[in-house]
Amino acid sequence: MKSLRDSEALISEFDVAYFMVSLDDAEKNQKFAESLDGNFPLLSDPEKVAAKAYDVLGFGGLYTKRWTFYIDPDGVVRYIDKDVDTATAGQDIAKRLGELGFPKKAK
Repeated sequence: MKSLRDSEALISEFDVAYFMVSLDDAEKNQKFAESLDGNFPLLSDPEKVAAKAYDVLGFGGLYTKRWTFYIDPDGVVRYIDKDVDTATAGQDIAKRLGELGFPKKAK
């Protein structure tokens, strides 16, 4: 969350929506996001519906894999980053958005 928070200016150059999904409930996620001054949505998936759909449940379904999905406006998954570095995730996302040709916001 810190890396995405700190990379808001880079990611916000693109005309995209971005968020994180956690298995924790909304209350726990809210406390977590507030503790880190989160500036983007942190969604809750305690029933593991999205995690199962995206095949990101880890061992025993106790956690999720830290993968980043790049989905274009037509709903096509353009890339899945399965090797996320949490320290540089925000910068990496902005770079990958550019490489994939996602549109930038009009100025």
